[in-house]
Amino acid sequence: MKLTIVISLLASVVFAGGVQAAGDAKAGQQKAQACVACHGVNGNATNPIWPKLAGQNAGYLLKQLQDFKSGKKRTDPLMAGQVASLSGQDMEDLAAFFSAQKPVIGTADEASLEMGQRIYRGGNQASGVSACMACHGPSGEGNPPARFPMLSGQNVDYTVKQLKAFRSGERSNDAGKMMQNIAARMTDEEIAAVASYMHGLH
Repeated sequence: MKLTIVISLLASVVFAGGVQAAGDAKAGQQKAQACVACHGVNGNATNPIWPKLAGQNAGYLLKQLQDFKSGKKRTDPLMAGQVASLSGQDMEDLAAFFSAQKPVIGTADEASLEMGQRIYRGGNQASGVSACMACHGPSGEGNPPARFPMLSGQNVDYTVKQLKAFRSGERSNDAGKMMQNIAARMTDEEIAAVASYMHGLH
């Protein structure tokens, strides 16, 4: 069975069982003050190693916070400390706040634009890499019910790090190893190119 078919089947399962955030954005704004140092004012991180949270799907944000708190499939020493004292309601409120913020979109590197666009929109049939837009949308908006994240404007260094973490198995909180299987088929050059393309995607 082709990887693209498997992804479609997994997406339907995830869609049916997605975690949805139902937080209070106003309450989340106050709680988000502890997040500003890394993720920036209103969730637009200026340091490229940290993710932009502004405009990210609330359900996806909630799941990441929950996964960091459990420490089983996604670990980070800094985030572990940040989420340790958060309640379920705190996480829902933070997710609601950041998802309501307006993201700042970057610019793709012209040198890798063609490769990045080709992989994002068409994948790489030779190596079995599926098109990113199949799950993340043609404009990188993601799929909120399925908890597939928005990729539009995301910081390049952060995206590269996450794809490599999926590839190595260091990060494994993807449904059905979907991202692990895709990243395992990608070269460093392809990862860098698609990360740059997504940075300027909107």
